[in-house]
Order: sequence, then C-alpha cells, then structure tokens
Amino acid sequence: MLDRTYTADAEPGDHVTVAGWVHEIRDLGGIAFVILRDKTGQIQVKFEKDEMDEELVETGLGVHRESVVAVTGEVEEEPRAPTGVEVTPESVDVLAEADPELPLDPSGKVDAELPTRLNNRTLDLRKPEVKAVFEIRAEILRSAREAFRDLGCTEINTPKIVATGTEGGTELFPITYFGEEAFMNQSPQLFKQLMVGSGLERVFEIGPIFRAEEHNTPRHLNEATSIDFESAFFDHTDAMDACEHVVKAAYEGVAENCQQQLEALDLADEFEVPEGEFPRLSYEEAIERINATGELDTQLVWGDDLPTEGEKALGDDVGGHYFVTDWPSEIKPFYIKDHDDDEQLSTGFDLMHPRMELVSGGQREHRFDRLVEGFEQQGLDPDSFDYYTKMFRYGMPPHAGWGLGGERLVMTMLGLQNIREAVLFPRDRQRLSP
Repeated sequence: MLDRTYTADAEPGDHVTVAGWVHEIRDLGGIAFVILRDKTGQIQVKFEKDEMDEELVETGLGVHRESVVAVTGEVEEEPRAPTGVEVTPESVDVLAEADPELPLDPSGKVDAELPTRLNNRTLDLRKPEVKAVFEIRAEILRSAREAFRDLGCTEINTPKIVATGTEGGTELFPITYFGEEAFMNQSPQLFKQLMVGSGLERVFEIGPIFRAEEHNTPRHLNEATSIDFESAFFDHTDAMDACEHVVKAAYEGVAENCQQQLEALDLADEFEVPEGEFPRLSYEEAIERINATGELDTQLVWGDDLPTEGEKALGDDVGGHYFVTDWPSEIKPFYIKDHDDDEQLSTGFDLMHPRMELVSGGQREHRFDRLVEGFEQQGLDPDSFDYYTKMFRYGMPPHAGWGLGGERLVMTMLGLQNIREAVLFPRDRQRLSP
C-alpha cells in the first residue's frame, strides 16, 4: 500500500505522498490548483502548466471532483494556500475516478434535502460538518464507557432476538426463527436485571433496540442505540446519580477531545458542559409547573403522561437537564418498584433535556411475588417470562438502573433538528435501505 502522509502532517521541506479525494479544482490559466481532502483536512496541489510535464498536468486537472487520487511531491510553504502549505507534484495517480454528475455536493455549496443525504450517506459524510457529528458520537460512546468503568461496571452483550418482548404490546417486530415466532428485542431490560443477580452485580450495555412504533417524527426511530445501566444494591436515587455522572462525562469528553469537530459545527463558542446537580422534580410538581405555564389548552391531571408541548414548556422553565421522579405506578412498567410507603407512587424516573426525554429508569421490583403481580396487573402472562421470573426465586438483590437513548443524547447535545442526522443509516417507517 501507499507510504502515505496525512494532509495535516505535511510540513514544508517534506517529500510526501498524500492521498484522498479531489475536493475542488481551480484553473487560473497558466497556473491551477487541486484541493485534496483526506480525513485530517485539505491540502493544495499546485500545477504550473508551462513548467510541468504536459501529461502530469492533464492527469491532475482532468479528474472529476470526488475522484480518489494519490499525489507525490515536495511540500512548500505558501501563506496564501488554505492551510499555509502546498504540494508541487512529481506524480499524480488516479486511484478511482468519480462520475461527473454527483447526487449531492460534498463541498456543501449546494444544499441537499435530508432524504437525498440519507440515500447517499457515503457522500454526505465527506462534508466536514456531517463527519463531525459521527466523530462526536464516537467520543460520546467512548466517554460513556469510561464513565461506566469508573462506576465499576462490566460491559455485557444481550440477545437481540427473543421469545417474548420486554414490555409486550404492539411495539414488537416479529420474525420467523427456525419455524417459530420470535421478536426483535425492545430493550435489554430483563437480561441486564438477570445479570445483577449474578456475580457481576453492576453492568452496562451499548447496543441496538427495536421498536415497532408507527411514529414518523423528527425524534423517533425504529432501530435505536440504547445506553443501559443496572446495578445491584442501588435504589432509584443511586441510579440517578450514576445517570448524571455518565451524561456529564459524555459532555466533558466532547469538550476535551472534539474542539475541531465543534468548530466544524459552529458550536465551539457555545458548547457547555452541564454544571451542578440536575434538579429532581416530582411528577406532581412537574404537572403543576407545566399547568402554571399556560402553554397547554387543557390542564394536566394526575395520571396523565407528559405531552410533547408540556415537556417543552417545562424544559423552557427549568432551563437545563432535570429529572422527573415519583411517577404514578399505573403508568410505569411492571418491573418498576413502588415506594414502600405509598403503592400509588413508583420509583420510576425520567431524565429530561429541555427538548425531550433522554432516559427512563427506576428501582426494580426484586421480590418474586410482587413482580408476578405486576405482570398480571399489566395483562402479561408471567409464564411467558419464566426464564426471567424464576431467577427471582434464587436470591435477587435490590437493584436499579436506566436506559439512555444514544441518538437523543447526540441530537440534544449538538442541537440537531432531526434524530436521523445522528444515525448513519436510520431505520424508520419509510426507510429500510441503505
């Protein structure tokens, strides 16, 4: 392969081979420039037509934009060049010619609609601001993993093909599994609970989840990335502490390691790591504050879920991340434990960004009899979950945890308008390819 130098590493006086995509060609008559782009940036290649081999000039200037080329030559200082240096070529090798008609403009000079971008994601990521989103996403996941390890967690991987859904209902994608009906998993919830009952005690997972919801909104996906945590001997307040730690660590990682990417997104000056503790509002206080804003046509009452308009009104009122705690038991899943002194209140909580919900969590019901009662109250057959419930007969410790939407974290952190911008190849009601 090529003995290649990245464009960002090319220094005056070096003899290099740089390789990448033809970003732009500027022909000024007797002199012309090819702007070459790789993952680290761009570099100018100078062609002095009267002083160079004619075939070399024709090769260098005859390629179409986005063709892949390798250029070998001397690096010289040039203050007028975009990066302060330029390459005088000795050879130009065309490694892959691009069609002259591109489905979108990677230079960004001509805007493309989101469907066109998603249909041509490879070209789309050649734009620095789009590439930056996914480099930041990678840093968020790296930082989250480090934060989990700080908490003493073991990373696990749980099945994505299951015999029963985590929460039942119509949100399941059925598949045929060797002649039997199976489903794509909605959540690692039940499996991660089983692991806190094992010798691992405290676990996390970052992986795909599948929801057959027929939403078609800028913040819903049918395949998403869930960042999950579960710990033995934790209650819901401990779980909220862990959640806050991981979210802040993700912001800190981006602030520390992604300045170039934030600049590409014009966010470098305004990006802030959340400071202080996230406020913890009870569900009752949340609906009172939403009602007080006057933003809803009808007042919320006990037992209502928080509508999108209500979340936005409360988010504007709070002005930052916050938890909503002590939800009514009737609107939380069967595995969420109720408060010991009030069975009408659950230990469930949500972490909210001012724009939307990011996290759902709570303390889990670890007592076998109470767990089975919860199944029955929600119309689920406990026998269908025997692999799960029977383990609660063998010494299941008190435990708590949560699940965080990975794409929603990226979306809210970077101010993206559509969650599909935070996914390489989104899956929704209309999109199954690419």
